Amino acid sequence: MSKARNLGNIVSGTTSTIENSVLKIKGDGSSADAKLILNCSQNSHGVSIQAPPHSAGQSYNLILPQNVGTNGQVLATNGNNTNQLSWIDAVETKPTVANVSQTISPATATTISITGTGFVSIPQVQFVNGSTGAITNANTVSFTNATTLSVNVTLASGNYYVRVENPNGLAGRSTNNIITASTAPSFSTAAGSLGTIAGNFSGTVATVAGSSDSAITFSEVTSGGNVLTASSGANCSLNSSTGAITTTDFGGTSTTPTLYNFTLRIADAENQTVDRAFSLTSSFGATGGGQFN
Repeated sequence: MSKARNLGNIVSGTTSTIENSVLKIKGDGSSADAKLILNCSQNSHGVSIQAPPHSAGQSYNLILPQNVGTNGQVLATNGNNTNQLSWIDAVETKPTVANVSQTISPATATTISITGTGFVSIPQVQFVNGSTGAITNANTVSFTNATTLSVNVTLASGNYYVRVENPNGLAGRSTNNIITASTAPSFSTAAGSLGTIAGNFSGTVATVAGSSDSAITFSEVTSGGNVLTASSGANCSLNSSTGAITTTDFGGTSTTPTLYNFTLRIADAENQTVDRAFSLTSSFGATGGGQFN
């Protein structure tokens, strides 16, 4: 028995053969590409599957899934040489990145936790500079679960969006700049005594200084309540912008030498802070002393 059987009387317009369990529908050798038409029971309607044109130069095989899938799923190729079709959800599920703000040191490899939803092992994580659009790839990415990633990154100073792309190409980005690479503020004025000031002195007592890579402010954060700026304490004012300590009456109503211990804080635009302890001492001249002739 021949392994090939002519199907010309079944499939019109072309010559078709079955060879070794393969149904081959040939084009017309000129301009008409091969087409398989599946008619309705009355042969008044038909649905066709047609080969790509000769100019495409394509030869491939698509393998159907081994099951019928679930409601709402569609067929998708895996994009490689196996050409295995599979059922996937019709609505693509993209990862999301939670808007959880973090601050890290610039130019330093740092491991941070990125949270969100829909992460698939192992995604690509990128940091997008909010000002320049420059992209920095993570040094390493460790997949914890679908909602948490452990990411090591080295960033220049700046504010960054976080973008996560799953292996299937679906990606999501934080809606805000959630990563800030910034140098923490520091004091340049040494801790300890800022000097001894005459009681009832009026003017500038001292100035503390510090710096950061953004604007800084000074404040008093003495445990138990303010001492430097309290009227019952040193009775001074602290300039939040310049760090200048001034008074119109140092020590207020006090008439005895007093040591004032207090803590100052520097905060920068990224809400990073540093505290330092200082002191001031009031002095008074001798009163009621004897006179020698």
